Amino acid sequence: MTDSTHILLPGSSLAPIAGVTDLGLVTPAETIGFTLVLRRRGSLPERLISGSETVTSAEFAAQYGADPADMTLVASTLTAAGARIVDQDIPSRRVRALAAASVAQQLFGTELRAVRGTDPVTGNAIEFRMRIGDLHLPAVLDGVVTAVLGLDTRPMARPHVQTAVNPAASYVPTQLATVYSFPTGDGSGQTAAILEFGGGFLTDDLNAYFTSAGLDTPNVTAVSVDGAANSPGTDGATIETTLDIEVLGSMAKRATQLVYFAPNSERGFLDAISQAVHATPTPTVVSISWGGPEQSWSTQGRAAMDAAFADGNALGVTVSVAAGDGGSGDGVDDGADHVDYPASSPYVLGVGGTTLRLDSSGNVQSETVWNDGPSSATGGGVSTIYPVPSWQSNVGVPGSGRGVPDVAADADPQTGYRIYVNGATQVVGGTSASAPLWAGLVCRFAQDLGRKQGLLQTAIYKGATQGRAALGFRDITEGSNGSYSAGPGWDACSGLGVPVGTELLTVLRG
Repeated sequence: MTDSTHILLPGSSLAPIAGVTDLGLVTPAETIGFTLVLRRRGSLPERLISGSETVTSAEFAAQYGADPADMTLVASTLTAAGARIVDQDIPSRRVRALAAASVAQQLFGTELRAVRGTDPVTGNAIEFRMRIGDLHLPAVLDGVVTAVLGLDTRPMARPHVQTAVNPAASYVPTQLATVYSFPTGDGSGQTAAILEFGGGFLTDDLNAYFTSAGLDTPNVTAVSVDGAANSPGTDGATIETTLDIEVLGSMAKRATQLVYFAPNSERGFLDAISQAVHATPTPTVVSISWGGPEQSWSTQGRAAMDAAFADGNALGVTVSVAAGDGGSGDGVDDGADHVDYPASSPYVLGVGGTTLRLDSSGNVQSETVWNDGPSSATGGGVSTIYPVPSWQSNVGVPGSGRGVPDVAADADPQTGYRIYVNGATQVVGGTSASAPLWAGLVCRFAQDLGRKQGLLQTAIYKGATQGRAALGFRDITEGSNGSYSAGPGWDACSGLGVPVGTELLTVLRG
């Protein structure tokens, strides 16, 4: 659209999807839900993102949320065009709305088409919307609105979970708290948010698992985002959700768990992240075990999610994200290296995976980079989008991009986690397991220290240098994930290594 009433929204393009069947234009009367992200009232200082200082939710909303005048302008513009406002949230700077497809296409200068493609979770055929070309804003909203998400509903991510077949070894998750020397504590007083983009959990499964582990079942509550809900089934998404809850609950049994269910789309991700980090009470940690190659996301979508992660950092929230299960290529069949998003965001803790073998006494016999082949190996590598963060500048990241992962833990399904799902014990792995393990550890840190940690990297990388093991970690020096090999110090497949929890707690005490 080039008329004078509209202006291009930078970064809104999405790559075409190969292998989909075009079903034609969406029905004009079809109801479309979308989210607009607004600019901040004031820029968020770096000291709040990466420093130890935090702000309260009220202070954040007043200083770094949306300007009420901007909210009023956006709402009136949408309403005048024929849209209906569903929600306005000043702290997260979001306006959620509904409109007929004909209204949405005219409002944002795009074409919406119905397509049939493949669900990356189930492998089944699904139908979704795909927009053509860039988005355009009403000129009056130029500079006020930074992202429009929800018009395109293509699935963006997959769960990073893998099921074991004849595993060489398997562990009850509580064993790993001992292996990694977790500090004493049970997560009391902490809230952990888990983000899911499909599937669900069965309370009977949770009760059976925690009873068998000799633990009380944690307080677990499902939270709906954009109409999604707890919908347990037999696919990988339900295994993923159950794994996340059971692992995190094994590491921090008294932490309250809020499980956010959202659509597997850019809008679903942004709304889930925003709703979680701005919840009351503010969570100690957010755990995300889903992701996709960073180039597959739109620039506006990543920027909106990064800003929401930064919101969390300023409020003291640590975000633990699985680094992926497709090795250095991240499952992309083009022969190139790719890193997974949101693990590659500089505002989250990227968590990679190892292969852990214990002796008959439960002591570590060996621990190496997890790599059972290109489609079953820890993600990791160097971002082509984000520069090296300041806190990672001394560890020898190859090239000029953000290195992934930051840390690691057992993730190989062949040395996997024994969980209980769909009425039976199952051995599973993937960085989907190591991410909630770290989330549980963060809950114990917060309990012991009496404060949330926010962007954990600013503390754990402090003093770390190239080729030298970091304090608070057991260095992983053997194995590779394809293009990247482990070695002394940080590397692009095991990060700084696996935690020695009690020592890392001392590091965090300063």
